Amino acid sequence: MAPKRKPAVAAERDPDGIFRSVSAFIVPHGVQARRLEVWKQRLVQMGGRVVEKPTKGELAGVNHVLAMDAKALLREFDAAWLHRFSGSVVSFEWMEECLKSGERLPNHKFAINYEEELKPKNAAGTGNLDAPQPAKRTKMSSEYPGDCQRISGGDRESELAAGGSPGASAHVVEGSSAGKKPNQYASSQSSSADSKDTIGSHGTFDIEEASSGGPSIYAPADLNRNITKIFGRLIDIYRALGDDRRSFSYYKAIPVIEKLPFKIESADQVKGLPTIGKSLKDHINEIVTAGKLSKLEHFENDEKVRTISLFGEVWGVGPATALKLYEKGHRTLDDLRKDESLTNAQRIGLKFFDDIKQRIPRHEVSEMEKLLKDVGTDILPGVIIVCGGSYRRGKASCGDMDIIITHPDGESHVGFLSKFVQRLKEINFLREDLIFSIHSVDGSDSGVDTYFGLCTYPGRELRHRIDLKVYPRNRYACGLLAWTGNDVLNRRLRLLADSKGYVLDDTGLYLATRGSGGKHAGRSDAIVNCDTEKDVFETLGFPWLEPHERNL
Repeated sequence: MAPKRKPAVAAERDPDGIFRSVSAFIVPHGVQARRLEVWKQRLVQMGGRVVEKPTKGELAGVNHVLAMDAKALLREFDAAWLHRFSGSVVSFEWMEECLKSGERLPNHKFAINYEEELKPKNAAGTGNLDAPQPAKRTKMSSEYPGDCQRISGGDRESELAAGGSPGASAHVVEGSSAGKKPNQYASSQSSSADSKDTIGSHGTFDIEEASSGGPSIYAPADLNRNITKIFGRLIDIYRALGDDRRSFSYYKAIPVIEKLPFKIESADQVKGLPTIGKSLKDHINEIVTAGKLSKLEHFENDEKVRTISLFGEVWGVGPATALKLYEKGHRTLDDLRKDESLTNAQRIGLKFFDDIKQRIPRHEVSEMEKLLKDVGTDILPGVIIVCGGSYRRGKASCGDMDIIITHPDGESHVGFLSKFVQRLKEINFLREDLIFSIHSVDGSDSGVDTYFGLCTYPGRELRHRIDLKVYPRNRYACGLLAWTGNDVLNRRLRLLADSKGYVLDDTGLYLATRGSGGKHAGRSDAIVNCDTEKDVFETLGFPWLEPHERNL
């Protein structure tokens, strides 16, 4: 009998091949055995590594999973495993095209969208709706989002004084020291109101072309508003109290719950869902059985908590200041109006408190975005102006408008913001100023210009919050990514960047510097060239998500 042939994966390996650093598991379903062995052989020959079977408890160093299609993928792995997997899930076409071209191609173009296979096949509900539909394919740390890094020893009013750019310094209009957004989580994700955001559909928006009619719509099933509404209220309370960890845990849970294709009637139905731990499961059980949550009732009956929470909703008032105002004896917004210690920005936030709390309908945001583009193009032809935040993520309404701006030539953006703001004031669109900082002229603070203020929809006096951010072209992709959000995604990407020797913020993706013991000491001046958001995802090895898929 002839000796058995060695497995193809024992082929001679080129350590500098196009698949170097790829550690892959190849799903065998739907593939002829001979063809499967050939693929394994070629992957190893070109510098990769084949893992025969990663365990479900450990990912065993795998950073790529290759499969014929979504059905084959789900035959091999359950949804929970895939959601924990932080690597790339791609079709065999990726390997074939890489071999044809002789170079490593971006993963995102060949990503397998297995989420579609998890959706119920019958809209009327006759399919299996007992199994929860998970939210996304990755799951990482639950710490506070990188967008809103804490500044030790100070109040949070100073956190966004740079307009969202860590380390930047902003000039607050008329001496105000307030630089905080009312919602500490950037990108316009309002807590309780976001669970109501469902609407029709638009085409997918590619910002690099800057020519589409608007982003795709995020329209979750939203069958458990009784739960998400209570969780949203707890977000506001914990945020006002400065408890970022607890606030963020509820923040992460809301999108998971609102995407479920069934009404939760028992806490057992959420067992194993990402972000839903024992504490949240107990909350859900109490809500579905009693119709209320005792923890929320306790907070709402506590004068101190209720007052600090109210004061924390004023733009520019952070947890520390809210506490100080309470300790001074203030209990109502009328009390605050008599306090001479408030900054100008805080007084503006107080004056337009009710206006700012009102959400902006999607169609009005779309119309205002068009106005901004028209005015901007009149000043600077070719300028790129995109409304990010919850609007770009497809929400039906927005808490504010996050506008991200650049110019393709990499130079003409310098000095643009001052002209833009002046023109918008002349047409009575911009009304009150909160923060205005210019860095593009002298190149300081990454050359990012910032304006925070209040605007009005044409023909009305109702004030809305608006942020304008102007980035150099080579920093725009990271700025757009950060200001689109959501913060769960921003946090995951920043943690992933850190694990791979990078530092990611809204101004760019940088190589990290090393301190003693090999630990990261900060970011270097070396910025990784990322022309588009997809370049950022690809560099970090994170599966590509369209904007409307980023409501994690």
